[in-house]
Amino acid sequence: MPGDSAQVVIVGGGAMGTSTAYHLAELGVTDVVLCERETLGSGSTSKSAGGIRAQFADEINIRIALISLLEFRNFEQKIGAGIDFRETGYLFLLDSEEDVGLFREAVRLQGSLGVLSTELTLDEVLELVPQVSTEGLRGATYCPRDGFATPEAVVRGYAAAAAEMGVRIKQGVDVTRIPVLGNKILGVDTTEGRIKTDTVVCTAGVWSKDVAALVGMNLPVEGEVRWMHYTPEAPGLPDVVPLTVDFSTGFYFHREGPGLVFGGREPTIEGVATQGTRRLPMLEELPIQSSWWGYYEMSPDHNAIVGEAKEPSRFLYATGFSGHGFQQSPALGEHLAERVIGAKPTLDLSAFSAARFAQGEPREEAFVI
Repeated sequence: MPGDSAQVVIVGGGAMGTSTAYHLAELGVTDVVLCERETLGSGSTSKSAGGIRAQFADEINIRIALISLLEFRNFEQKIGAGIDFRETGYLFLLDSEEDVGLFREAVRLQGSLGVLSTELTLDEVLELVPQVSTEGLRGATYCPRDGFATPEAVVRGYAAAAAEMGVRIKQGVDVTRIPVLGNKILGVDTTEGRIKTDTVVCTAGVWSKDVAALVGMNLPVEGEVRWMHYTPEAPGLPDVVPLTVDFSTGFYFHREGPGLVFGGREPTIEGVATQGTRRLPMLEELPIQSSWWGYYEMSPDHNAIVGEAKEPSRFLYATGFSGHGFQQSPALGEHLAERVIGAKPTLDLSAFSAARFAQGEPREEAFVI
C-alpha cells in the first residue's frame, strides 16, 4: 500500500527467503517485508527431494552443511515446527576409479571437519540396500548423519516463526521495479505499491537473475529442469534406506512412506528409468503414481552465488545453489541476516561472491547430483 516502508525487503519466499526472514528476526530485525509472487515455497523448494548432506568436495560447502544440519536436527525445538527430518544417511555409488579418488580425498577433508563419512565396500553397500546392482561399481561412500526432510514444512516453520516475531509476509505480490538513486536503493515497487527501503535481499532462486537485473546487476543463474517421480510400492526394500545416488548418471532414490521417490538428470521418465533400472532393477516392475518437475538454479561453477552488490549498495543476494539450496538454507539465511546488520559473519563466504566470475576465479563444486 502507499506509504509502506521496511528496514529490509526480501524477494522470494522459498526456504532461503523464509530462513533469512527468521534469522533477521532472531537478531532483532523485525521491520522486514518478505515478498513472494506466488505462495510460500511454490518455486524450487516445493519440488525439491529434500536431501541434506555434508558430503561435499568444497570445504565451504561442508562447513555450511554442518551448521545447516544442526539447525535441521533441532528445528522443532528451536523453531517450533516438525519437518520430518530423517537421518537415513546418504550413499554415493561410484563407477570410475577417478570418482573413487575424488571421493576418497573428500572423505579425508570431511573427516578433518568432523563429518562421519566413510568409504564402503560393495558388500557393505548391499547390507544397506540389498536390491542395488553393484555391477560396474568401483566403490562407494556413506555418511549416516545425512538425510532428508520435508521442504514445505521447513518453509512453513520459518515463515510462521518470523511472522510471530513481526515480519510481514506478502504472498501473491510481485516485485516489478527497484528504484535506485546514485548508489542507494530507494524502495521496491510491487504489484501492491511501493515499499520504501534501502536494503533488499534477493533469494528468488532461478528468478534471481531477473530481480538482480532491476538494479542493473548480472547474476549468472540459469534454470535447469529436473523431474522427480513417486512409486507407492517398494516391496522387499528395507524400511530405512539411505538417499542413494548413482553419481555418474545422477540417478537417485529415497524412501517416501511405503514407496520411493526417485529422479535424475534426464527430462523424461524413459530416460530416468534407463539409468534407474540399471542400478535398481526392481524399479522396472514398480508403478509410477505421480511425477513433477522443478528448477535447479545453476551457476557456472555449480557453487552458490552469495554476497552484496557494490552498486547499488545494500543489495544482497543468495542464489545459484545448483541443486543444494534447500539444504543450505539454515546457514545461508543466518549469513545473510548477519550481513544485513553488519555483524561479522559466522562463515566467510567471500569466495562465493558474484565478482569471482568477472575476476576469472570460479570455484567448482564437484559433487553436484
